[in-house]
Amino acid sequence: MNQTHWGLSHSPFRSCLDTRLYYASPTHDEALARMHFLVDSRRRLGVLQGGTGTGKSMMLEVFAEQLRRSGADVVVIDLLGAGAHELVWTLADQLHANPSFDESTFRLWRMVLDRLVENRYQHIPTVFLLDNADEVGSDVLEHVARLSLIDTSPEARLTIVLTANSHRVESLGTRLLELTELRIELESWEEEDTVGYIEWALRNAGREQPVMDVDALARLHQLSGGVPRRVLQLTDLALLAAAGQNLDAVDATTVEAVYQELSVTAEPAMT
Repeated sequence: MNQTHWGLSHSPFRSCLDTRLYYASPTHDEALARMHFLVDSRRRLGVLQGGTGTGKSMMLEVFAEQLRRSGADVVVIDLLGAGAHELVWTLADQLHANPSFDESTFRLWRMVLDRLVENRYQHIPTVFLLDNADEVGSDVLEHVARLSLIDTSPEARLTIVLTANSHRVESLGTRLLELTELRIELESWEEEDTVGYIEWALRNAGREQPVMDVDALARLHQLSGGVPRRVLQLTDLALLAAAGQNLDAVDATTVEAVYQELSVTAEPAMT
């Protein structure tokens, strides 16, 4: 009903890590440029930090795609709930070392090191992108620190990027933070970014005419705090609510009603 009412070819505001849905806002483009700086200048460790819903996981996926196109060997791992052995096994697996499920941690480390040496001799950059690094225990963080200290010469061409919530970044521990060479902050969107994203997403779904008036857009930005995930959620549900009422456009009242019904927090960056 939603797509038919608004003349959309697909749902433009679905929540998923589909890089085709990536919107190149200024804050996200700047973060990408800084991550590329880490790799291009052969720096070892960087941290991408931001509030909940600012797009850290999406940024890693977009960055990984760009790196692979340039010939880099890229590993992307969501550390949420991962243990130390699982981390090293996944590194070995994604580096195509073909580890068995019962390999010892020592043997897995050997596989990872061997692949890093091979890439070094072939002048292939190796990039580890580790999401949700603030959600793991000290044993996993010790392994990450060990990775960051492997052959620190520029010839190694190993770069590690961690993501963490800005309000939990200290949970990475003193050692990792001291080793970090660059912290990259993902900011919430300005109102023009929120409006630009909504218009861009609708155009990509086949809708050329606006579906929200100026007041609705301003209110949506205010209530979402400019946090991309909140913008996406509120826009999607506001379109659905307006379609259900057979409205020609989404107004501020509809946006407010959806917000109140969901009890969305006004300060998402603090969650």
